[in-house]
Amino acid sequence: MLNLKYVDTHYGRVPALKKISFQVERKRVVTLLGANGAGKTTTMRTIVGLITPSGGDIEFEGTRINGFSPAKIVRLGISMVPERRQIFPLMTVRENLEIGAFTRKDRKAVRKDYDRMYELFPVLAARKKQLGSTLSGGEQQMLAISRAIMSRPKLLLLDEPSLGLAPMLVDQIFETIKNINSQEECTILIVEQNAHIALSISHRAHILECGEIVLHGAADELKENDEVKKAYLGE
Repeated sequence: MLNLKYVDTHYGRVPALKKISFQVERKRVVTLLGANGAGKTTTMRTIVGLITPSGGDIEFEGTRINGFSPAKIVRLGISMVPERRQIFPLMTVRENLEIGAFTRKDRKAVRKDYDRMYELFPVLAARKKQLGSTLSGGEQQMLAISRAIMSRPKLLLLDEPSLGLAPMLVDQIFETIKNINSQEECTILIVEQNAHIALSISHRAHILECGEIVLHGAADELKENDEVKKAYLGE
């Protein structure tokens, strides 16, 4: 579904990604692991068109999307939940969900999807008239995920979904991510520092260091890799 081929990204003259290549297969969950500054968020921002790659190719369902605007990429079927959620704090929960569906013309189906989001995260149903700023961190993450799903993405990108959340909420969020993948048949790419939980729901994983992929493979295999255990799993 998604294919990165030798992608370079720079901030000015400083290289942030160095010829990274990986694939995300349809209906799979894939995780990008790495320390702060490794290039994980840059990879996500490059995929969704917020940063233009300086080299290489990004293909989605066979279409080269280098240089496409973020809006056009959303219309193709890629949606992203950014780091630290970035909901609209002065809009209500319902209005945030409406923003997520801005590319869609099927208004009847959109109305049904509001109810679907409320079933996915029941707390949002009780908060639908509240401003985003009044929600807890966990509720804001639920809203950010729901807002992204409202665009009916084929590929969902999640940047640090566990950031700043209590362990109980992290478990709940990742269980929901797993259900979105299996029940909605939505392909998912996750950037995450919590390697334990990310690998537990993923099919494959890639490890970034200093803008380069240094290790990749099946998630179950990487969990048993001595280097991964030492660097990311605290074992």
